[in-house]
Amino acid sequence: MEFIRSVNLRNHLRGLLIYAAGDTAAALLLHQFSWTRLLGMALVGGILYSWEVPAFFRWIDRQVPERPDGGLGRRWLRAALSQVYFNPLWIVRHYVFLRLFSGQFNEISLALVPVATRSFLLNVPLALVVNYFIQNKVSANLRFVASALFSGFMAVYYAISSTW
Repeated sequence: MEFIRSVNLRNHLRGLLIYAAGDTAAALLLHQFSWTRLLGMALVGGILYSWEVPAFFRWIDRQVPERPDGGLGRRWLRAALSQVYFNPLWIVRHYVFLRLFSGQFNEISLALVPVATRSFLLNVPLALVVNYFIQNKVSANLRFVASALFSGFMAVYYAISSTW
């Protein structure tokens, strides 16, 4: 039943468009645009991310349900759980996708781990605030869209930070 609920064609289309647009903006800024990268990231956003991110957000809802009388600690816990999901290993996987679809196979190595860790740590303050907003102020059916839009903006940040 969980799998069937997770197949949301609207989210898959939104993921395809939003992740592709964010990464394309990053690629254009870095003069690294390629059609294979655009198509690959569109498919990753439209298939993988649009399935797993809403599933994780539902998990957060089950673990720490929203309550009208929920305290500040409970709301920050929801944000922290979201932040934990988008951890350095998630970023490494995203970098691997970028390299695969760009044909940069020789750049896929464990050297991506420290780059992703730095990227993650540098954006924690902003991402935690945004995740607080997404998990506590955005309706459940729009959380993926809000998160994908934020990820689109962060794609530009991650693309630029990976060259630092």
